[in-house]
Amino acid sequence: MTNSYIKTIFSSLITLFPVINPIGTSFILNPFFSGLPRNDQKKIAKTIAIYAFFLCAVTLLIGQYILELFGVSIPVVQLAGGIMISKIGWDLTKDDTPSKEVDLGSPSSFEHLKNKLFYPITFPITTGAGTISVLLTLAAHNKGTTYVHSLINLSAVLIAVVAMCILIYVFYSNTTHIIQHWSTTERNIVNKITAFLIFAYGLEIASDGIFNIIKTFNH
Repeated sequence: MTNSYIKTIFSSLITLFPVINPIGTSFILNPFFSGLPRNDQKKIAKTIAIYAFFLCAVTLLIGQYILELFGVSIPVVQLAGGIMISKIGWDLTKDDTPSKEVDLGSPSSFEHLKNKLFYPITFPITTGAGTISVLLTLAAHNKGTTYVHSLINLSAVLIAVVAMCILIYVFYSNTTHIIQHWSTTERNIVNKITAFLIFAYGLEIASDGIFNIIKTFNH
């Protein structure tokens, strides 16, 4: 029983890490945080990690029922989420300074950014359609023979989610501190590349959604 529980934790971690990708996403989100004081960055990273946990927990426990209630399928969530992420990436590629939408030097910049912490920073950039799909799959895969058995299995997945949220906090709160030692040119190059990657990542998710929708109709 113990070995199976630990195996579920590690397999869930391995499955969640590529779709959440806290290392890569921290570089993608760096333009939003680059002008803020270190304490504000830590506060923001903590808030995003908390939002990500609750979003993942709700998805894991009742996500399937919510989607069924609204008549929404996973492929449609993938398509919509991919379009939203691509739009964010496209907007950033058009900006010479990706953070100029929020005047990070002004006293109200932190308050302004707080309105963006759930959407679009937590969802769909940090935990998007891919994460939802994986969590729903893990919930179905770890469904036990009894209600108690199912809860035990889901608690193992939740431990993996907590670990991912800790990684989100660690990388999100430290990336800007690392990048600040780079030159302006190097930061601009990274910002442009990550903006393109956001756009490409969104297209990848959207195309998966279209493919799955077509596959559903063919069946």
